[in-house]
Amino acid sequence: MEFEEIIDISPYSLEKEDKKKILTKRLVELTIYHKEHCDEYKRILESIGYNSCIVTSYKELPFLPVRLFKELSLKSVPQEKIVKTMTSSGTSGQAVSKIFLDKKTSSNQQKAMVKIVSDFTGSSRMPMIIIDCPSVVKDRAMFSARGAGILGFSIFGTRKMYALDDDMRLDVEGLKEFLNKFQGQKILLFGFTFMIWQHFYKELRQLKKEGITFDLSNGILIHGGGWKKLVNESVSPKEFHNCLKDMCGLDKIHDYYGMVEQTGCIYMQCECGHLHASIFSDVITRRPTDFSECDFGERGIIQVVSTIPESYPGHSLITEDEGIILGEDDCPCGRKGKYFKIIGRLKNAEIRGCSDTYAAKYK
Repeated sequence: MEFEEIIDISPYSLEKEDKKKILTKRLVELTIYHKEHCDEYKRILESIGYNSCIVTSYKELPFLPVRLFKELSLKSVPQEKIVKTMTSSGTSGQAVSKIFLDKKTSSNQQKAMVKIVSDFTGSSRMPMIIIDCPSVVKDRAMFSARGAGILGFSIFGTRKMYALDDDMRLDVEGLKEFLNKFQGQKILLFGFTFMIWQHFYKELRQLKKEGITFDLSNGILIHGGGWKKLVNESVSPKEFHNCLKDMCGLDKIHDYYGMVEQTGCIYMQCECGHLHASIFSDVITRRPTDFSECDFGERGIIQVVSTIPESYPGHSLITEDEGIILGEDDCPCGRKGKYFKIIGRLKNAEIRGCSDTYAAKYK
């Protein structure tokens, strides 16, 4: 099954059994493909005695630990076909994952992301405020996860501005000019959670004391990258939302969960506060004792599967995050598929998200 057969399906339209058939067919075929084209992956499968003939569900497929991409250069296409290398976030001294993309995989990542995000923001592109600095995206051939996130979401913007300079200071005059120019229009904002709090919200709070305010009531904010630092500062998602609403009128706020190892297959937060798996991917929670599948409502280690990766064997991964599957096909928002929440990192796991790694280095 080709990815082109999946991309035209509405991302949250299929119920459990229909989605299972598509995911199983595509992911079994991807496993065979990567076994034939990536020697390291082939040796891993052979070492565990993998047999594709007895697989009845994508949940039975082997999964790689995300940390393996820090240790090995895993690719399923010749080096000359690699057009982009993406790296994970990391604090000083940490090794980073390297993800190798060919033209086809990169294109499919973008197509999937457009379908997913448009379901939450609408199909029209908007003026866009990026709550970060412009220097993050300078190297187009070697993307950090932070730069990749910015550029990935930039496709939803018409005119764009960076709200912060390279010293992470708010461009107050630039923000005023941008909002005046697009007054009355719907505006998209994107950034990473800790940076938004530290360099945007706190600065707006200080400016308000000086009588300077901004109206972002027409805005839609998408943010991600982890909550570790803010949770440590006793800032809950609800408080984060309420503070931004009180400060500048922002009320349409969507968190998302994703990782550089499966770019494109992000998990957006709906209006009910739930993260959602689209038709292009799925989430499974597993017990740490034996990696058996958890029941809904049971805390477990997050496994993610994606129909996109063809240039590297990243279609079935076990993460270092804990979460809970809350339900399937019955979220009050109306979207089909699983919906879930993230608890946080496993104990002793490395800090990893763009927001959290930046926060760990921030002084």
